[in-house]
Amino acid sequence: MKRYPIKIPNLVTRVLPKRRWHFSREEKSIYLTFDDGPIPEVTPWVLDTLDKFDAKATFFLIGDNVQKHPESVQDIIQRGHTLGNHTQQHSKGTNCTLDAYLNQLERCDLSIAEATHTTDYSRGLFRPPFGKLRQSQAKAILKQKYKIVMWDVLSADFDPEVTPEQCLINVIENASSGSIVVFHDSLKAQEKLRYALPKVLAHFCDLGYSFKCIPLQDR
Repeated sequence: MKRYPIKIPNLVTRVLPKRRWHFSREEKSIYLTFDDGPIPEVTPWVLDTLDKFDAKATFFLIGDNVQKHPESVQDIIQRGHTLGNHTQQHSKGTNCTLDAYLNQLERCDLSIAEATHTTDYSRGLFRPPFGKLRQSQAKAILKQKYKIVMWDVLSADFDPEVTPEQCLINVIENASSGSIVVFHDSLKAQEKLRYALPKVLAHFCDLGYSFKCIPLQDR
């Protein structure tokens, strides 16, 4: 039995309303997100696949990977996608003090600024690794004008017990208008990602959906 929900219950989103779980259910758009990159083995393939469907997405970057692969960060921007902060070292909030965690965000912001030669993404979108965040951390992060972006659908591509076929089913059966969907452009997830992503894009494009970036400003 899974220790996490594929579809986030409405109760959770009501209890934590200041975090972004999804967008308007009235618009026929889906918001794909990719965590833990960039890495040269996977991220360029993701970008090429998105291009084939004229799809836009949001990439939540780990600062250490940004420093190693700044060219991939530039490629993400040049292809019209949006960047988000995923901490410098993929740190779990529940394992960190407040100061240490905020330092992780600051360092990731600096890494992205160095790679992009701009501060446009500073104090922008933030996603907590593992979805784990203390309330004190969330309050401090919101006070610093970050937007905490969660999700309402997990592909579960990170889970070794999930097959590529199940990863696809997780998204197709649970995503709907306004959904924020989580994939990972990582080595661990790539087998499932390479199977599921093109099929997800084709399925929802055939149904008339568009794929959008998460905006840096709330709407």
